[in-house]
Amino acid sequence: MVLTEESPIVRVAGTKAAPLLTKNKGIRTVGDLLEYVPRTYVATNALTDLSTLRDGQTILVVAEVARAVTRPMRNRRQKMLTATLTDRRIEIDVTFFKAWGHEAKLVPGKVGIFVGVVSTFNGRWQLTHPEYEILGSARDGWDVGPDGSLGSGSRLDAYREHRIPVYSETGNASSLQIRRMVEQAMHDVEEIREPLPASVRERRGLLGRREALELVHSPRVEEDPDVGVDRLRYDEAFVLQAILAQRRKSVEAMEATARLPRPDGLLAAFDARLPFELTAGQRAVGETLASELARSRPMHRLLQGEVGSGKTVVALRGMLAVIDAGGQAALLAPTEVLAAQHHRSISALLGDLAMGGQLGGSDIGTRVVLLTGSQSSAARRAALNDAVTGDAGIVVGTHALIQEHVAFHDLALVVVDEQHRFGVEQRDALREKGRTPPHLLVMTATPIPRTVAMTVFGDMETSTLRELPAGRLPIQTHVVETSKPAWVDRAWRRVAEEVGKGHQAYVVCPKIGDPADPDAADDLVDDPGLEPPGEGDGAARELTGVYPMADHLRAVPALAGLRIEVLHGRLEADVKDRTMRAFGAGEIDVLVSTTVIEVGVDVANASVMVVMDADRFGISQLHQLRGRVGRGTVPGLCLLLTDAVEGTAARERLDAVAATTDGFELARRDLELRREGDVLGARQSGRASSVRFLRMANPHDARIITAAREDATAVVDADPTLADHPELAARVAARLDEEQAAYLERG
Repeated sequence: MVLTEESPIVRVAGTKAAPLLTKNKGIRTVGDLLEYVPRTYVATNALTDLSTLRDGQTILVVAEVARAVTRPMRNRRQKMLTATLTDRRIEIDVTFFKAWGHEAKLVPGKVGIFVGVVSTFNGRWQLTHPEYEILGSARDGWDVGPDGSLGSGSRLDAYREHRIPVYSETGNASSLQIRRMVEQAMHDVEEIREPLPASVRERRGLLGRREALELVHSPRVEEDPDVGVDRLRYDEAFVLQAILAQRRKSVEAMEATARLPRPDGLLAAFDARLPFELTAGQRAVGETLASELARSRPMHRLLQGEVGSGKTVVALRGMLAVIDAGGQAALLAPTEVLAAQHHRSISALLGDLAMGGQLGGSDIGTRVVLLTGSQSSAARRAALNDAVTGDAGIVVGTHALIQEHVAFHDLALVVVDEQHRFGVEQRDALREKGRTPPHLLVMTATPIPRTVAMTVFGDMETSTLRELPAGRLPIQTHVVETSKPAWVDRAWRRVAEEVGKGHQAYVVCPKIGDPADPDAADDLVDDPGLEPPGEGDGAARELTGVYPMADHLRAVPALAGLRIEVLHGRLEADVKDRTMRAFGAGEIDVLVSTTVIEVGVDVANASVMVVMDADRFGISQLHQLRGRVGRGTVPGLCLLLTDAVEGTAARERLDAVAATTDGFELARRDLELRREGDVLGARQSGRASSVRFLRMANPHDARIITAAREDATAVVDADPTLADHPELAARVAARLDEEQAAYLERG
């Protein structure tokens, strides 16, 4: 059978190595293997001088085996091999924890070329599991000279022409084994697909794909392998942008119903009674939404903005516009707490305009109904009836909205809040409930760097709200080290001081805990996206739970007599709603909660937040959380409690949050500190990152993304189905497996 890029990796890796490559490196096919870029290279024209070794240095030496010893390992059946190499000046040890396969090669008198990372053990230099190749024996003329090198004319000359690629290893697949797999694949794959049109390659000065792969995996000493990697970066960007360009085309081809609001309708009445003035940004985005809702093709827009920038009001004005035009709007929220909060805040903003057909309701009013999975049967039936008859102009809900039996009279606009919490199937299931394709507005309070937006939301138009409403006061953020008890005590006194002034507080914990046994090591969490333990934390560190934290706070002298309650996502819906209403009414002083209050919760009287184990939350999440305070007439205070020490990545994240309240600056820092896969919230085909080659914080890669977007858009505009570009079409199809489609379409 002919080897192709689509051939399974087992064809070149074997049955033992293939599962490891797939599981740990995301390498499933021969094509994936060819895109597995070496982590570094060693130039063979410059052997390492063993007298200048540094710990952690990748070295290449030609040396003779002076001694070799095998011995059994404790509690294991296999034997361990230790060999001593020499360049006639300095000795270095080589260790293999499995001697099998090496005993017959590493015998005294043999001369070889060795590549690996050097370290020290018991005061001696050591290579552990190095890559090596035996060249011959000293008695056969393979003698190491006094300067640690071999004479010219030896077989080493073949090595001197190329750099040796060093690959990240996995399991039993060593760098040398991976190199041999790549060499076999490059030799046996007859045709390397060219997804880029020749005109694009020529205009951008890019290498052919086979030439680029050869440069990446076997560069000559004088060549720069990053030129080949640039071609791979461009391919990745180009294929992604071609997919997004096709999606833009498909949206443009849809026939939607134009929604033109009447001048004396709900929107006009709402604007007339708004108790505050819209910001310039809110007005500008509102005009954009109005013009797009009035078109006969569906709006497909992303609305991003700072925490507290007023995205909900902008979305509500769009909903009222489509209601004025005879349609309905659905607001999809990720949690019941947020859905209930949206229902309450929208109802409060509309007043009698949300009481259509009810006593005391406006003559031009509509209804705002809530639909969640844990409602009573009667409440659910009433909401479903209002949706299908059209009595409800606005239906707010969770995943319950997308169930098959939920129907609308005329769904005109879908608003998705915090889209990263939903899969594409869920969003599309709701959009399919319209008579014609409804308009779509996606909202996110997590600012998105331009390169991320171009790569993930590139099929959508983007609006941004940077301006905060007038009167919004700043939030001060401080890192509190739990290793300093006086600092922690001061944190609780600050909470007491705020409550003493008539304000309220949040205490956020990463875990729920056990209400029956606060000391139990319960691992229930509301948020599966917690950061892993930081450097020095240790896997055994116990996270703070809501219930044990509440019990602890009741025993803190500074908080004596305060009304302390708990909130988390696993409480019954009526309990959650009752608790949030009580907190909003000022009947609770301190709310100990998980991250269910992360977005959308708006209690103006809350002025202080304490985040426990703050290092276990990401930058954007901390920025979201602290946005729950300082929403009224007093400044907000956020205290980040952590045992992360100075100099660690976890502490760097916290210091970044404390340094600025600019969400866009924090998004940029987040992109610098974290991998793209974490930032984009996707894991593609077992890969650790959503993108393999592109680094979106890198200005060089940002330019590649911009160029690829321009080129791909031109190609798709001329050939929407890619019928004239079969190689590109094949790459697009390969990229768009089910999981990757969800990732790309999450907008």
